[in-house]
Amino acid sequence: MIADIIKDAEHRMDGAVEHAREEFGAIRTGRAHPAMFNKLLVDYYGTPTPLQQLATFQVPEARVVLISPFDRNAMAGIEKTIRDSDLGVNPANDGNVIRLVLPQLTEERRKEYIKLARHKAEEARVAVRNTRRHAIDATNKLVKDKEIGEDDARGAEKQLDQLTKKHVDAVDELLKAKEAELMEV
Repeated sequence: MIADIIKDAEHRMDGAVEHAREEFGAIRTGRAHPAMFNKLLVDYYGTPTPLQQLATFQVPEARVVLISPFDRNAMAGIEKTIRDSDLGVNPANDGNVIRLVLPQLTEERRKEYIKLARHKAEEARVAVRNTRRHAIDATNKLVKDKEIGEDDARGAEKQLDQLTKKHVDAVDELLKAKEAELMEV
């Protein structure tokens, strides 16, 4: 029972760290990369569709992205979605591909992105700590129902504390790497 609770908690904490990694990938840096478009949904025939399902991405230069839609009818929707997003780029459509030239990030914009990254990291840390709290509540309920002893519950709590520390440290490392990437000119 305790092993199942700890295994479930670890799985949920891994998910929180992975979610933070995806969130950090969507934050724009000075270089172009396809992960910037992970969160964008395009109105495709009345259905919100992830941009990755509608096009291929090429990065021929550090600050240029070429988006090749599978369906040319989706080009207007893709352009509108990119223009309305918080990426700060203006798409250029030549009929076959959409070209995005990413402007150089200003110091002010970099600081905004760092603030956003710190906020996302804190959300991930809170998710990890909430998972720990739920797991401890579950073990305390087992103690209360006299299904396990208090010593087993304390041992489980120590294991959960170690897992929590490991996952919070992983989020902190991701944040540190993202901050370094953002400050790189």
